[in-house]
Amino acid sequence: MKNLFVYSILTVILLLSFSCRKDFSTIPSQSDNLSFSAPNDTIFLDTVFSNISTSTYSLKVYNNSSNDIHIPSIYLGRSDSYYRLNVDGLPGTSFDNVPLRAKDSLFIFIEGTINYSATNPIYTDSIIFDSGMSTKNIKLVTLVQDAQFIYVNNEIDTTTVVPYFLPDASPKNIHYLSDEEIAVFNDVTDEKSIVFYGYCGVPENKTLSIAANKKLHFHKNSALVIEKDASLIINGTLDEKVFIEGDRLEPEFSDRPGQWDAIWLRAGSKGNSINYLNNKNGRFGIVCDSLSTDGSTPTLTISNTELYNHAEIGLLANHSNISGENLVIGSSRTSSINIMNGGNYDFNHLTIANYWSESIRRGSSLQISNIRSNGFPEETATDLTFNISNSIIDGNTTNELFLEKNESDLFSYFFQNCMFKQSESSEDPLYDFTDPTKYLDNIFNVNTNYLDTSMNKFEIGEESELINKGDITSAAKTPLDLIETDRTTAPDIGAYQHIIFPEEE
Repeated sequence: MKNLFVYSILTVILLLSFSCRKDFSTIPSQSDNLSFSAPNDTIFLDTVFSNISTSTYSLKVYNNSSNDIHIPSIYLGRSDSYYRLNVDGLPGTSFDNVPLRAKDSLFIFIEGTINYSATNPIYTDSIIFDSGMSTKNIKLVTLVQDAQFIYVNNEIDTTTVVPYFLPDASPKNIHYLSDEEIAVFNDVTDEKSIVFYGYCGVPENKTLSIAANKKLHFHKNSALVIEKDASLIINGTLDEKVFIEGDRLEPEFSDRPGQWDAIWLRAGSKGNSINYLNNKNGRFGIVCDSLSTDGSTPTLTISNTELYNHAEIGLLANHSNISGENLVIGSSRTSSINIMNGGNYDFNHLTIANYWSESIRRGSSLQISNIRSNGFPEETATDLTFNISNSIIDGNTTNELFLEKNESDLFSYFFQNCMFKQSESSEDPLYDFTDPTKYLDNIFNVNTNYLDTSMNKFEIGEESELINKGDITSAAKTPLDLIETDRTTAPDIGAYQHIIFPEEE
């Protein structure tokens, strides 16, 4: 009993001694006590457009000493800085007496929204760590691009469209381009990028011509819409392609799918022509609806174009009429080309190569169907005529061709001198590869020898089994490949003639 009493007294004394101790007694930091995660004490916040927020970057601050310290002052060097900080969960631009335990660290998060007019075009500032006697600086650097911004004003732009092709389709307010805005796209003297916010459209009886070397960027949930009796003309060249992608310029977004919605050629649009376009990182690359007004002229003529990294489909054709050559259509979660509700299609020298790796794929590289769908009226015929020659249908699944027909309408297709990634045996008569009225001089599952599928580099090398396997008559219709190499005497299959790969360093 006596021992229990003694132990109780000792416990109370011990608890009282702890309760009287200051839990975090600190001393001011010295400059040499701190180190930082930023290489060369500099953080590059990459490239952004004027007045568009950067990604969030982090800086880790280490207390190298054996003492609990506090940093008397942390602040941005500019009093009117376009950067903003978050220090251990607290937002602001200036912080006093920031505690940091011995051998511990804290995080500082940095963002910026910078006006181009304040740059030249590089904007700089510093995070300053002030001990009262000395300072240490972490430099912040951002390259800012000026741009022409085109956006939806929901108070004025009250007309809506419903993008039926989106999994989450809902009405979108649309801004129709004015004549002044349309003129910007064809102004070769204006080198500014064009950035879209929301759904922006070319109104009826107008033509949007996009000059070579123009760069179009789309914010999340944005699209370009070409209306009935309107036209899209893209006039890129080999040396000055037109580029279309999202509006995030940081390296981690350079190949991220799903950043914007689509280029949408709506039903009744006409005379659309695309040459030398690089389109990437959308949900859909191009959506092309309906036959042309006269039923014979292609709704879309597309050549020398690359479509990469789309979260749904690279080229979606809905009962349309498309003529295409020298196309490279790469990875998409569903399919590279999806033809639905029939239509008329003529393709030559395509590389359709779906090596999607972001998640599980949900379809074949090339899907062709004339099954009625998506609200088309029953009386609308879904006849299909599809011809393709000297083309690659490839990817990282077993069967990269999918065919589906209804029982009443025309379903005519012809593959000549193509390479398939496909099982050569099937009980379905649609895949009777011995039928010369549907399949002629095709090859299967051979070594393609691409340069680098992970980087969307689908040039073929000297070991490719596609070399000199193209039909010479079809090649004469498209005499130059995607990089303007002559193919008329010994055509290879696909959009590229073979090359000698550069030696690895």
